[in-house]
Amino acid sequence: MRLVPLALLVLVLAACGGGDPSPESVARAWSESVNSDDNAGAARLFATGARVVQGDVVRRFDSFAEARAWNSSLPCAGRIAALRARGDTVRVTFVLYDRRRTECDAPGERAHALFRVRNGKIVLWHQLEGPDVPQEQPV
Repeated sequence: MRLVPLALLVLVLAACGGGDPSPESVARAWSESVNSDDNAGAARLFATGARVVQGDVVRRFDSFAEARAWNSSLPCAGRIAALRARGDTVRVTFVLYDRRRTECDAPGERAHALFRVRNGKIVLWHQLEGPDVPQEQPV
C-alpha cells in the first residue's frame, strides 16, 4: 500500500516534463558534454543526418560513431560566455580552453557557433567566423 502514493507521484512528475528540450538547453548540454570529455554524450545530442559546417568543410553524420568521432576530434573545450536564441536556432559564444586530453590551439579566444535544434536534437552545428558574427546577450 505504501507504494501506491509513490507510484502516483512518479506518474505526476513524469507528466510534468513533457515536450522537447529547448534549443538553449541542448546547446548547454552539448557544451557540458564536450567540456567533460563525454564525446558519446555529445554525440547523442545530434540527429541522424545532422550537418556540421566549419569553414568550407561540411560534414553529415549518418551514424552515432561519426558524431562521436567528430566530437572527440575537437581540440578545445569552451565556457559559454553568451547565447542568443531565436526559434529553433541558438548562437553561442564560447571562451576556449584545453580539454582534458588535448591542448587547445586557441586558449582564451572566443569562438562562435550556431546550433539549429529540432525535436531535442542538433540538426545543424555551424562554426561562425569573421566580423559579421552578431553580438550575443551575456549569459
